[in-house]
Amino acid sequence: MLQSGVVPPPATIYQNVYVLGFGDSLKVTTEKGRVVTHFHHKFPFRRNQRTEAPPVSTDKEDIFSLLSAAMAERLKVGRPSFLFHSAGKDSNMLACAAAEAGWQDRITLLTHHSNGGNDESEISESIARKLGFRHQVLEEVDRLGESEKSAIESFFINAPFPGIDPVTLAYPLYTLQVEGLISGSNIIDGGGNDCYLFIPPSMKDYRMLPILNYSSRLAWLRYLTASESRLAPLLKTPAEHYGMSGLSTRDALRIYPAGEAVYDHWRRISDQRSELDAVEHKTDIHAGITAAELHIRKVRSFSDAFNHNLVLPFSSSSVASYFSRLPEKALFDTASGKNKLIFRSILKEHIGLDSDKIGKMGYSYNFTSVINMNRKLILETILTSSLWNTAAVNKLLERCYATANSRHKYARMLARNIYRLYLISGWYQHCKYLDHE
Repeated sequence: MLQSGVVPPPATIYQNVYVLGFGDSLKVTTEKGRVVTHFHHKFPFRRNQRTEAPPVSTDKEDIFSLLSAAMAERLKVGRPSFLFHSAGKDSNMLACAAAEAGWQDRITLLTHHSNGGNDESEISESIARKLGFRHQVLEEVDRLGESEKSAIESFFINAPFPGIDPVTLAYPLYTLQVEGLISGSNIIDGGGNDCYLFIPPSMKDYRMLPILNYSSRLAWLRYLTASESRLAPLLKTPAEHYGMSGLSTRDALRIYPAGEAVYDHWRRISDQRSELDAVEHKTDIHAGITAAELHIRKVRSFSDAFNHNLVLPFSSSSVASYFSRLPEKALFDTASGKNKLIFRSILKEHIGLDSDKIGKMGYSYNFTSVINMNRKLILETILTSSLWNTAAVNKLLERCYATANSRHKYARMLARNIYRLYLISGWYQHCKYLDHE
C-alpha cells in the first residue's frame, strides 16, 4: 500500500485472508495435514477468442433491460436506494436503465461537488432532471469538526479493509449530508466493467512501456531515490505504470522497516502477462488490480462500514457475458484510445450526453486542503501510530508538507502520500477486526 497504493490480489492486508477477482482461481489441497493454497490467474476475455459477428442485440432498450435486471437481482426491497452519479458513461448507463424501468421514485442520484474544473454536479443534476430522478449534491468538506471526526472514526472502526483512494475520506462524510446513508441502504455503483470493455493503451503508454521494460530493471536505484524524484516514474515496472503510485522504496522502508521492496512482485506480474497483447495487458492489470483494489475498494469499504447493500450491476455475470460477445468495434478504438464506444453512442442519442466533448473528468477531492486545514489531527494520527518508525516518519512528513505546499511538479503526489499515511494510520488504530492488545 505504501509503495504501490494497492495490496495486490489475491493478498489482502491480513495474513491468510484472500480476495479473488476476475480471472482468479484457487485450488486448496492438504499436504501432511497442512492446508496449501494454489492461486492461478488467467485473463478471461482474450481477444483472439472473440467473434466479430455480433450474436447479441445492440439495441439500447435491450441493453437497458439487461442492466436493470442486474440491478433488480441485487437491490433489497424496502431500503432507500442511491446511485453514485456523475457525468461519466458508466453511471449514466445505469441511470438510463433505471429510468426506463420506471424506478424514478425508488432511486436518488448522488453527485460529489468537486472544487475546481472537474466538477460534474451541474451536468449530473441536469441529467437527473431530464430522467425524472431526485438528485442531491454532496458538498466537499475541508475543515473537520467533531461530527466529521466522529463519522470518520466510525468508518475506520467498521471498515474491514483500509482504503487509500483519493476520495476515500469523502464517503463517511456523506453520511452527514444524506440521512439514508447512515445505515442499510442500497448503494449502486458503476464500477467493474473495464475488464470486459477493455482499456486501450494511450499514446503515453505506448511511449513509456518500452522504456520501462529496461529502465525499471535498475531496481537498486529504488533504494536511493526519494519519492518526489523525477527519476522515480522511470523505475516503475510496466504493471506499476497502470495507475499505481506511492512512496519510493527508500522512503517506505525507512518509515516501515518491517516492509519489503515490491519490485520483484510487479516485475513478475508484468512478465507473467507477457503473452497478452497491449490492450489485454493494460486491461488485466489496470482493471483487475488498480481499479478493483483502489477505486472499487473504497465503495466496498464504505458499504461494509455502514451496513449498506452494495450493488455493482456491471459485475453481473450476465452483463459481462453479454458485452464479451459484442464485436470489438462496439467497445474500443486503438487508434484514438477511446473505449466504451457503444455507451458513448447510446448516451448521446438517448440523453444528449456527448462524452467525447466532455472528455475524461472523474471527480476530484481536495486532499491537499484537508491535510493543511486539519494538520494537527493528521500529524497526531500518523505520529501516534505504532506502525511507523517515529523519527523517520516525522522527517518524511516535514519534507512532504514542505513540498506539498510548493510549486514542485510532484506537490500533489506528496500531499497524497500524507493523506494516505493518515488513512492507513487511522484505520490501523481503530479497526475492530484487528487485535489492538
